[in-house]
Amino acid sequence: MVDITLLIGRILLVALLFLFLAAVMSTGIGLVKGQNRKGERWTIAVEHGPKGLRGVKLPVNGPVVVGRSPGADIVINADYVSGRHARFALLADALMVEDLGSTNGTLVDGGRITAPVQLQAGDLVSIGDVTLRVGR
Repeated sequence: MVDITLLIGRILLVALLFLFLAAVMSTGIGLVKGQNRKGERWTIAVEHGPKGLRGVKLPVNGPVVVGRSPGADIVINADYVSGRHARFALLADALMVEDLGSTNGTLVDGGRITAPVQLQAGDLVSIGDVTLRVGR
């Protein structure tokens, strides 16, 4: 009688352990799926500018520097563009742009910015005669 009770107890323990592990796995898979939102990534696309840049689309995974310097992420080889002209950066889920003290300034939807600005999908950022469209 004791052997049957122990066997039933072991079977119940294994079944409960299996259910627990299945619940943990489904929760973990749901969390991973929630972190992989490819449609929600920010992008910067060159809409107007030199032929070599037109059509370039860059995903924003970290800070993106735009300028004349060869070390910039988007290089605009024009005299009116500073070496490090503007920087795009992620702040939580928002995309920000800031002018890095350039001589000729940075425009967002036609207005000159003097402080970091939070961007919306579809906003146009102008640096000289180069226009960048941000999107998701």
